Amino acid sequence: MPLDKTWERRASGTLKAELKRRGVTYAQLASRLREIGVAESEPNIRNKLARGKFTAVFLLQCLSAIGATTLHIGD
Repeated sequence: MPLDKTWERRASGTLKAELKRRGVTYAQLASRLREIGVAESEPNIRNKLARGKFTAVFLLQCLSAIGATTLHIGD
């Protein structure tokens, strides 16, 4: 598997795990993002996480929207 794909899967998996840990659905994430001024639809969020292609800005916005204050990146 190409190295970029590995990192994309890891980024996506990390965000998905944080959502699951907090019991936040994609619809709820979209709503919480709107509350902080970020316009993302549920299908768009689903697609970004499925592809694993999103910016660090989007990652930080999501983590902020769900109230994450720490992030474990290790294996």
